[in-house]
Amino acid sequence: MDYLSLIKQPIQADLDDFIALFNQSLTYQDGMLGSVLSHIRQRGGKRMRPMLMLLMAKNYGKVSSVTQHSAVGLELLHTASLVHDDVVDESGERRGQASVNATYDNKVAVLVGDYILSTALLNVSLTGSQPIVQELSELGRTLAAGEILQLSNIQNQAISEDVYYQVIQQKTAALFQSCAAIGALSAGASDDDVKKAGDFGRTLGIMFQIRDDIFDYFDSKEIGKPTGNDMIEGKLTLPVIYALNNTEFESMLTLAKKVKAGSINADEIAVLIEFTKQQGGIEYAEQKMAELSQICKDYIAQHVKEKAIKESLTAYVDYVVQRNY
Repeated sequence: MDYLSLIKQPIQADLDDFIALFNQSLTYQDGMLGSVLSHIRQRGGKRMRPMLMLLMAKNYGKVSSVTQHSAVGLELLHTASLVHDDVVDESGERRGQASVNATYDNKVAVLVGDYILSTALLNVSLTGSQPIVQELSELGRTLAAGEILQLSNIQNQAISEDVYYQVIQQKTAALFQSCAAIGALSAGASDDDVKKAGDFGRTLGIMFQIRDDIFDYFDSKEIGKPTGNDMIEGKLTLPVIYALNNTEFESMLTLAKKVKAGSINADEIAVLIEFTKQQGGIEYAEQKMAELSQICKDYIAQHVKEKAIKESLTAYVDYVVQRNY
């Protein structure tokens, strides 16, 4: 059985309910708004974040309507942030599909992102849970701050692993942390258990982003972004940061500065990618993932009792490390 099937096994019915509610929330009957929302629904995705929230709820109790509205609210918030991010990054593609801003225009993308964000707030309000409303509101602030930090980091000439992790903490890691924490909250877990669940989610999110960043150094038809896309956008990720900080090739540092300045060309990116591979940048990033994976599995061993949930979460961790798209 493949990893995704193992992950879904104990929550398949709950996941089906989530998908139905999510699609309903992203439906509008008429006009351009209906057309754009339909375009976004077609992306689908693997539903990694909702699955994590459902699994956490089941680990600490059961999946309820509170869990489902929380999951829809968080996934809508994430969806809105992606629509807006594509405008900021001037991205033409998202998950192998034309982005909203590319298909329509920036004005439509911003307004539709606002509509989705408002729908997220509506769903989370239906939980009737002040702690969950607060957690999701804080997440929205954190994601926006993380995007601004990433933009400001492009202007920063320092090539720092610490800053790389700061950006991840306020973007992907924050999303996964909230998924796990809100899932536990929705099932009535104690404050201590909610914190431990959130820590697990944060670690998982860092690992998820490192794997995502590694993809950018290789060609793959399954990946919804071309090789070197991060560098085109002015971003230096963990593999190249390690390679640059552990060698003394001035020519490569010059290329890295061109990445940050937005003046690097495709041939120069290819040189920087090859340099990263030769200097062990990919292996270093994979080693970091292995360390984080062990932290996640320690949590599962200590805080997950039911066999089916334990197997599902273990498959989740393994999938994040080993996925190829």
